[in-house]
Amino acid sequence: MKSAVETLDPTKVKLTVEVDYDELKPSIDHAYKHIAEQVNVPGFRKGKVPPRIIEQRVGWGAVIEHAVNDALSGFYRQAANEASLRPLGQPEVDVTEVPAKAGEGQLKFTAEVEVRPEIELPELDGLDVTVESTSVTDEDIAERLDALRERFGTLVGVDRPAVDGDYIVIDLKALIGDEEVDSVSGVSYQIGSGNMLDGLDEALTGLSAGETTTFRAPLAGGEHEGQEAEVTVTAQTVKQRDLPEADDDFAQLASEFDTLDELKDDLRSQVASIKTSNQAVVARDALLEALIGAVEIPVPNGVVEAEVHRHLESEGRLEDDTHRAEVTVDATKAIKNQILLDTLAEKLEIKVGQGELVEYLVSASRQYGMDPNEFISTLDQNGQIPSMVGEVARSKALAVALRKVEVKDADGSVVDLSEFIGSDEDDAAQEALEAAVAQASEAAEDTATESAKA
Repeated sequence: MKSAVETLDPTKVKLTVEVDYDELKPSIDHAYKHIAEQVNVPGFRKGKVPPRIIEQRVGWGAVIEHAVNDALSGFYRQAANEASLRPLGQPEVDVTEVPAKAGEGQLKFTAEVEVRPEIELPELDGLDVTVESTSVTDEDIAERLDALRERFGTLVGVDRPAVDGDYIVIDLKALIGDEEVDSVSGVSYQIGSGNMLDGLDEALTGLSAGETTTFRAPLAGGEHEGQEAEVTVTAQTVKQRDLPEADDDFAQLASEFDTLDELKDDLRSQVASIKTSNQAVVARDALLEALIGAVEIPVPNGVVEAEVHRHLESEGRLEDDTHRAEVTVDATKAIKNQILLDTLAEKLEIKVGQGELVEYLVSASRQYGMDPNEFISTLDQNGQIPSMVGEVARSKALAVALRKVEVKDADGSVVDLSEFIGSDEDDAAQEALEAAVAQASEAAEDTATESAKA
């Protein structure tokens, strides 16, 4: 097989492939066999019809079409691998020549495909990342304590206009023109939560029990999602949450501690732990933003368009141009990140161990509420395991990259993130362990084989 690559633009190439008849022959033989099992020819059993009879009955065109369809994807992958291409989408294939008859000729085709562009990453040791300090303030403790008091608070009806944070039981009705498209009754809503309709917080603020107001807002769900409606809302009751006093009695009620001071000490430890964990997340995101900002990444438009179409189709919103623009921005950013992290993983020679992959898949199965074995089996059947390996490699690449940059907090102190991003020594030990396990497994199989022969 011969192939040549023509670069059409930074994210698209054209492969021209020529396949000799001898290389195509296994697929032609398979085509004869498959067709022989499908046709009925008097005097011949199914599956035993000779090639010359098949050609007489169905024609050489049907044979070669079957063979080409069977072989094309394999030859395309081989050509892409030999050219070290990294396809990001499905190729547009054009078959330009096929063998005209049995025994001679060749297959020629072209394939245009969007590929991962070549980008030059900056040196990691020249990058600095800054994160917040883990020092815990009195305000941090007060905020954490108030959140705990909220859990033990009680709702009490009040005879006054509603303010931010109040809970209101509401009746709500939405009209588009003269048509009532949605209504709810007796729903409890907290002003400031912002989880129902745009403008609802403002409409309810200042409203007393029994009062009604009207405002306009885009609907947040249902078949009229995004359409502007006239919304009428009535406050049935207004309630405020009364919080228990922060004292020793509360500490005994809300925790295993006897005094408020002991509870505050525990809250301080919790806040410190959260801030330390957040440092790793912030450092990871900051490094990614620094790399993205330092590199010009060409975007394969076809891949973006395909992802946007898939997303909108799954939501039934293919005609929603406003949402299409929003999704296009998100998809473009996601693909840029993927290109950068895949390049980073190659540069750092990232390897994904079996243990790392299994740990990731088990964690993902929990998010979907599925049995891990069932989840992994489903991915395997759908050919999605390689994409999962890619996800693990990207995440690991960012963690390994973080080991090579200097991370400091706002006070200028160097931050140790090894608890969250591991170390090169940890990776080496894990690789050695998996290699030893694989070697032991292979030795056991060889022993079993020799015993069977004996």
